[in-house]
Amino acid sequence: MTMPPSRSAAGSEVERSALSAAACLFHGFSDPSRLAILRHLALGEHRVIDLTAHLGLAQSTVSKHLACLKDCGLVSSRPEGRASVYSLNHSEALLDLLASAERLLELTGDAVTLCPRYGLTSTETAS
Repeated sequence: MTMPPSRSAAGSEVERSALSAAACLFHGFSDPSRLAILRHLALGEHRVIDLTAHLGLAQSTVSKHLACLKDCGLVSSRPEGRASVYSLNHSEALLDLLASAERLLELTGDAVTLCPRYGLTSTETAS
């Protein structure tokens, strides 16, 4: 019987670090408002006031989520007068990821929403 090669401590640490980074990335996508902002920024640059009008969210909510997305490296901003204009970083890769997520959701059906830990009912009861 052949045993799988053992992982070195350094190799497993690299793997843990990569998995941790992936988990942090997916946490950036874990809020519906952040996803809505990302999808809207896929249409082009927007100011906070534009996003609040289009998405029906409070200015403080949009600003908080944009700060998170900026910290994650998913969006960037540039000054324009007294406002900041936000845009997607790596838009093609982000759109590919969102399309892959949509395909996976189609394949799993309602399974993810029915998950007892992270599904819709767990967040509704926690509120």
